[in-house]
Amino acid sequence: MSSATLLDELRIAQSLVAGLTEDLNEADWRRQAHPDLSPPGWHLGHCAFIETYWLQEVLLGDDRYTAPVADLYTPPRTPKSERGKQLPPPAALASWAAQLQSVNAALLQDPPAGVSGHPLLQDDYLLHFLVQHYSQHYETLVMILTQQSLATDPGDFSVDQPLEAIIDKPETAHIEAGHYKVGGTAPVAYDNESPAQQATLGPYSIAVQPVTNSGYLAFMEAGGYDNPALWDAPGRQWLQDTGATAPDHWRRNPAGHWYGIGSRGAYALTGNDVLHGICRHEAQACARWANARLPHEHQWEVACRLHRLEQTGRAWEWCDNPFYPYAGFRPFPYEEYSAPWFDGNHYSLRGSSLHTRPAIRRPGFRNFYQPDKRHVFAGLRLVY
Repeated sequence: MSSATLLDELRIAQSLVAGLTEDLNEADWRRQAHPDLSPPGWHLGHCAFIETYWLQEVLLGDDRYTAPVADLYTPPRTPKSERGKQLPPPAALASWAAQLQSVNAALLQDPPAGVSGHPLLQDDYLLHFLVQHYSQHYETLVMILTQQSLATDPGDFSVDQPLEAIIDKPETAHIEAGHYKVGGTAPVAYDNESPAQQATLGPYSIAVQPVTNSGYLAFMEAGGYDNPALWDAPGRQWLQDTGATAPDHWRRNPAGHWYGIGSRGAYALTGNDVLHGICRHEAQACARWANARLPHEHQWEVACRLHRLEQTGRAWEWCDNPFYPYAGFRPFPYEEYSAPWFDGNHYSLRGSSLHTRPAIRRPGFRNFYQPDKRHVFAGLRLVY
């Protein structure tokens, strides 16, 4: 991909992030809709700040734009719950972000001679990084808008064709034992995808399709949430703490029919559509109920690279293994992107969701969340 194409991709990513925040009223713009998510307005400021940090402060040694707002937009420095009240007015923030993006675009189009050979600019690494960073925050903003919709749904959406429970009978792809390439390399791959590895896998069979809404409803109606044998100890504790009985964005109307909530409000659930809205505890229990298990992320990636999987872009898919560093891992371009999350309490997810931008739709991309997170657009695929 040429530098000019990447610059266009960056402009598109910037406009998409801005577009999700510009029509919100100020209260929603500042409101924290979920304990794990920041207010919408903060994401616009953070993305402009991060872009400027790398391009102006790191490359040029100029922190006049970033130093005054570093405490607000550097995640560890200000708790999510405090960010909304510290934001400037929406119009002022939007103008500030647009001005910074204009300054940064000029730098990217014609880098000064003194920085043109910087490692961060090699093979357009920084451009790829920024496009992907904006893309990730775009998807997070859709999560936030979905949580806002959940909080205001009146619960009376009319369902013309009720969702029916139908046990999935998935077609499977058999993958032979062997040595397979996984991972990726710069300038596109993130540090946790590198260096590329050789994965040694035994034979396995993996579902061609992910679990569907009807298939998950079958798990629910079979008493899946009430059967302690399907849940490990952390899962049972999570059930006790949350009282969950359905995916995060599913709601039941007065007639007892299920419907979904998205960023634009209520919608009808389609039985054969790919399930999302569950945490890893739920995914693991559903897999046990189906006499299957979750895939190791390398099993998923290998099957994807072999073009044996379908519907990989409908929902993130929980994997069996914790998020961990590949052999030879080196943090780049900064320590905090991946390394802090190799803690044994974050699990890998693969694929992508309907809201994932093309820049991060690749077989080797590794998403990662704690096992109790349900606001992610995540479902599951079975391995036998």
